[in-house]
Amino acid sequence: MTQDEIWTAHWQEVMDFMRQNSRKPSKHRPEERDMHNWWKHQKKLFNAGAMPADRLDRFRQMLALGEENRHVNQYQ
Repeated sequence: MTQDEIWTAHWQEVMDFMRQNSRKPSKHRPEERDMHNWWKHQKKLFNAGAMPADRLDRFRQMLALGEENRHVNQYQ
């Protein structure tokens, strides 16, 4: 597999997870930790401007879906 294929597979895994569970992957659940760490690393690259241009649109889609499924503090 090429790096682009691996990246796309991770992206698809996270997108599917968020669509099915209506939330982002958690760092507290061992089965979700790899997805959470991948998300965190990609966001770091995005914020630093180091993400390749061909991945930007798909990552922005993922960020938008993450915002839709944002955790709301129940104590507010």
